Amino acid sequence: MTHRTTFSRRSLLAACVAAAIGLAPVAALAQSGVVKFILPNATGSGVDTITRSAQPALSKALNASVVVENQPGAGGIVGLQALARSAPDGNTLAVVSNNVVIFPSVLKSLPFDMPGDFTPIAVVGSTPMVLVVNPAKVSATNGREFIALLKSRPGALNFASGGNGTILHLAAELFLDASGTSARHIPYKGVGPMVTDLIGGQVDFGVVALPSVQGHIKSGALRPIGMMSAQRTLAAHDVPTFAEQGLANFAVDAWFAVIGPKGLSAASVKKAHDAVVTAFADPAVKEAMNKQGNTITISTAEQAQAAFRTELAKYAALVKKVGLEPQ
Repeated sequence: MTHRTTFSRRSLLAACVAAAIGLAPVAALAQSGVVKFILPNATGSGVDTITRSAQPALSKALNASVVVENQPGAGGIVGLQALARSAPDGNTLAVVSNNVVIFPSVLKSLPFDMPGDFTPIAVVGSTPMVLVVNPAKVSATNGREFIALLKSRPGALNFASGGNGTILHLAAELFLDASGTSARHIPYKGVGPMVTDLIGGQVDFGVVALPSVQGHIKSGALRPIGMMSAQRTLAAHDVPTFAEQGLANFAVDAWFAVIGPKGLSAASVKKAHDAVVTAFADPAVKEAMNKQGNTITISTAEQAQAAFRTELAKYAALVKKVGLEPQ
């Protein structure tokens, strides 16, 4: 009896000491481990901004420490290859943009099969894209003026993208095709360097995800010319769409999804999917998504798997339309 009483008192004392010095609560100590989210996108990209906004809520929903790891090499191929080689245990996932369904149409060879070497878990939502210019180099202030400028100087202006075959590259090419204009493409190794050179004046314009340039638009470092989406976004309500500015029915979507490596068990897929639903329903995350202009509409895992195959065919047709040659 004495021994049990002593143990009980010691346990109580240890708990009190832990609380007094601010050690992690019991719930945190019971976490299942670490879940790594690979981002095949650079720091500062739309996907990066979205994922880091949701990181604390994802950690809570997964009952694990969530680590976000940017692996943007080769336009995102490096990060996707790392995911494809990961163990299918649910501890390594990725948040990706629709770059992943464009790559098979614009790259001659890939070190993996898309989507065969992956497990789509959820298409989470869409993020608005905006065409921005360097205001010191481009005098145009709206879509009509910008198109007129491009037509007056065929091929003279250059545009940046986060890499060959990315959605940012394709969106700009689709704009040029729809407007009957031309410009020179300057690919970058990620959105961060791209935006830096846009602001610095090394390139004239580019299409970017709105969340990655909101601050630069507000400061005046970049000037928005038009939204690529079908409708305006409340996050940039004063920027009209290109459809409003004369390019009838023009719209290019950017979506983002959560995927895992091939072979994820049904239980792992369900756990990850449930965590995504819970995290993006968190009030703080919902507020962040609204401020960034993102639309959250989470698909089921089955819908995501079907969507990947449908989108592969859709972007293959768009790539062919604008005449992009596989690199």
